Amino acid sequence: MRKVFCIITLCLFGAKGFTQHVAIVNGKAIPDKELMWIYKKNHAGVNSVSYDDLMAYLELYINFKLKVLDAMELKMDKDTAYLSEVKKYELALQAQRRRSKNSAEYKFVMNEYKEAVLMFNISEIKIWNKAPDENAQVKLEQEWIDSLRKKYPIKVNQEQIKKMARP
Repeated sequence: MRKVFCIITLCLFGAKGFTQHVAIVNGKAIPDKELMWIYKKNHAGVNSVSYDDLMAYLELYINFKLKVLDAMELKMDKDTAYLSEVKKYELALQAQRRRSKNSAEYKFVMNEYKEAVLMFNISEIKIWNKAPDENAQVKLEQEWIDSLRKKYPIKVNQEQIKKMARP
């Protein structure tokens, strides 16, 4: 019985090691599959990506995740209008029947939508409603990102990024 328990424990801890993370933002990991899915979605037709391009994209993605984290801290993800909008999108996505609700792609799409709406909503409050022009918006956004980077711990797994890069 003891051997069985040890084997199960080792399998559980070992299985966790197979999931590779490119970064950890405030204790929440960003899996390599998530980053590559979003990268390929936004760079259609690109079959290879350099280390520098992947690192630059990861920095943008981390900024996005920080904004989402800030929105969640403000409980914007509990807002009834937000929840209603997400539910409508989910129903529309299910009606298409292109993806199984249990598929990884479906989960990526829903997560991306939920986070994008949060990022949009908080950006409207923190930047767009406060800045009179584009230059002021850029400045406000940079100050906001800088404050978020100081507030939340970020760890980047550069070794994993190197493994993913294909020149």
